[in-house]
Amino acid sequence: MTGQVIVGLDNSPESLAAAHWAAREAVMRGADLLLVHVEEWPLPVAVAMPTVTRDDHRDWADELLEGAVDELRLAHPGLRISGRRMPGRPAGALAVAAADAELLVLGSRGLGTVMGALMGSVGLATVAATTAPVVVVRADGSEHGHGPDKEVVVGVDLHRPAGPVLAFAFEEAARRGCTLRAVHGWKLPVMFAHSDEARAEAGREAATALGAALRSWRQEHPSVAVVERPVMGAGAQVLVDEAADAGLVVVGRHVRRAPLVPHIGHVAHAAMHHCRAPVAVVAHE
Repeated sequence: MTGQVIVGLDNSPESLAAAHWAAREAVMRGADLLLVHVEEWPLPVAVAMPTVTRDDHRDWADELLEGAVDELRLAHPGLRISGRRMPGRPAGALAVAAADAELLVLGSRGLGTVMGALMGSVGLATVAATTAPVVVVRADGSEHGHGPDKEVVVGVDLHRPAGPVLAFAFEEAARRGCTLRAVHGWKLPVMFAHSDEARAEAGREAATALGAALRSWRQEHPSVAVVERPVMGAGAQVLVDEAADAGLVVVGRHVRRAPLVPHIGHVAHAAMHHCRAPVAVVAHE
């Protein structure tokens, strides 16, 4: 059975850049590509126009999808691409569409007809509601990540090692034929902050723990070259710094059972805000 990569599409250049990134990802995976436009009606007050009817909006959405499908087919002749218009709110509709997909891809600005940055409430709700991996693509980073010249960088939480996060990162590095950089930020208690001996010992312990967390995955993916980077500092800042030249950044999101309170974790939040490369957020228990 052929897998499917789904991308949320609106009229923003960021979402079109995400669609092009998603198309390259689908080709690499041997998957189909589905472009989804969420038809949010009535229109939000911020973009509503009294002269626009629902039929007008549907015609516009269909033209948007058809144009994007045609553009991507020209760029990727062998890729199976389709478009779908769905009613509802962006977060819920995209989460439902992506339930059985390999990947959901979003542009870093705009979803549905809601104007503004993805990292507002709509985008956070979409990431938090989706159980499939979600990749957030910035327009200026959409050319990243599909070759051996750029690393895949994964943030590793040694307190709660997440198998799905490491599995995704290793598989992506294997597909790209690139190096995987595994990053863990560690900190010393304040009382030991000025002790060189304590710092050195803590660094050795972090390196040993990181190596142990990665050992089985390295054995399962012997073709993947791995760089282990235990770095003293706050996890979010360490990851952003280490990912400066990455092709893809992978972070985890702990699944929470509070659907009315979107929460993705501060490390994932920082990566989506500050990393130029596409950021994959992988949900895990």
